[in-house]
Amino acid sequence: MADWVYAQERPEQRLARLHHFSTLKKATNGDEVELFITIREFVTPRDPAMRFFATADRAMNQSAAPFAPSGWGDSLIEALTMCLRNVDKFPLEA
Repeated sequence: MADWVYAQERPEQRLARLHHFSTLKKATNGDEVELFITIREFVTPRDPAMRFFATADRAMNQSAAPFAPSGWGDSLIEALTMCLRNVDKFPLEA
């Protein structure tokens, strides 16, 4: 266990380490748009299955029902993979 987790004094503080990634997605108009994905690694997550929670910085499917891609899991790779799959599922309108 990394030493940063000991900085949290109480579970309600919900201390998290941030991991940042970027990816490219083609918008409906053909432009390539860079998306930033932030993953929060919680010391004490509300749900133990969601120790890692990933969110993209842009909404997909804006004209119908806007959806912010996300993902979660027990590992960083699991949360990142789920978020990327959700990015791929929906169109990005420029």
